[in-house]
Amino acid sequence: MAGFRDRVPLWVRLRWGPAPRTLAALALVLLVAVGLAGFHFWSVRPQAVRAPETVEAGASAGVEDPLRTGDAGPVPRPAAGAPPTASSAPSPDTAGQIVVDVSGKVHRPGVQSLPAGSRVADALRAAGGVRAGTDVTGLNRARVLVDGEQVAVGLPQAQAAPGTADGAAGTPGASGPAAPLSLSAATKEQLETLPGVGPVLAQHIIDHRTENAGFRSVDELRQVNGIGDRRFAVLRPLVQP
Repeated sequence: MAGFRDRVPLWVRLRWGPAPRTLAALALVLLVAVGLAGFHFWSVRPQAVRAPETVEAGASAGVEDPLRTGDAGPVPRPAAGAPPTASSAPSPDTAGQIVVDVSGKVHRPGVQSLPAGSRVADALRAAGGVRAGTDVTGLNRARVLVDGEQVAVGLPQAQAAPGTADGAAGTPGASGPAAPLSLSAATKEQLETLPGVGPVLAQHIIDHRTENAGFRSVDELRQVNGIGDRRFAVLRPLVQP
């Protein structure tokens, strides 16, 4: 075979051998194949996996529980349809507003709406203040107002409406009557002289005694619309059946 190759002309032997460009192409293909094989083996190599960490019991202590308030434990939720408790129901004497009638010697007499717990001084300011020269010696401006009462300023003793003073009978400048007032016989104007009793409440008292043929006892005053425990305690020593 070697002798046959030697007898072949040189130009024929050069054509039988691979061209340089062919060798370069083969070398490039080989390099690419080696690179792909290496990338494949690198990507599928086994990797170490960490075991999951154990969650400790106290890890969730920093998460705020919306049902807890400090250390007092979870806040109980009321059952569906349960009536509101006494602590959650707003009291008409401590929540909302009250309406009072300011009359007499003030700049803007009339009905005034005030926050609950307001005092006589607040009602006077809402009415524009007392007129100059008015005698307010017997007017207790620190007294807490009640809903529906009338505050009269500078009126004579016989015409003064409830709220012009402390409401105690027999006190100079007080609006309450000197003797117990008969609930079954008093007129509307006489009832309005009682502390905390305005025109509306006086009419409620008259309507109640008309429907029930008078008052048999002072305790029946609790049944009149608009008279609560606190107002009844003020009126009880001032009235009689």
